Amino acid sequence: MSLLESILTYNQQFVANQDYKAYETQDKFPAKRLVMLTCMDTRLVDLATKALNLANGDVKVIKNAGALISHPYGSIMRSLVIAIYLLKADEVIIMGHHDCGMQQVDTQAVLTKMKERGITSENLASLEANGLNLENWLYGFDDVITSVRHDVDLVRNHPLIPRDVPVHGLVIDPHTGKVDLVVNGYLA
Repeated sequence: MSLLESILTYNQQFVANQDYKAYETQDKFPAKRLVMLTCMDTRLVDLATKALNLANGDVKVIKNAGALISHPYGSIMRSLVIAIYLLKADEVIIMGHHDCGMQQVDTQAVLTKMKERGITSENLASLEANGLNLENWLYGFDDVITSVRHDVDLVRNHPLIPRDVPVHGLVIDPHTGKVDLVVNGYLA
């Protein structure tokens, strides 16, 4: 049985047993009126919310590699804007983590692995010729605290984010769940 088949078989039982009832929420709006950007790291799937006493339905969670906002008008910012204006989020948390795979990414190693998996040098050159600097696009960050501060500043100073929305910066330890405050959005 393939991974997909096993997942779908489990889902049939999940629905038949009505296990979904444990995850029902009142509506689609975050109960704590909060939206959080964090990393897609597997260690944070549950830990990112549980370490902050956030239950299912309390928060809108956006995840990507490194909890990075790579473009001020990209999909992450669009999600934050929608969370604030349409989904009743009044506060934002940007939460990076220690031991992140996006810290000091070896972009040449990534490009080599791409080629090993069949991405041609011609395809890569075509992207570069069309203005995409692959090294910059693939690179994450040098320091998690600096990265969180940068993203907090980007959100706080974004022309589409209201000035009364606190933007907090946190860094979590993926081994212990200990959270360090980087930026208190109430004081900014």
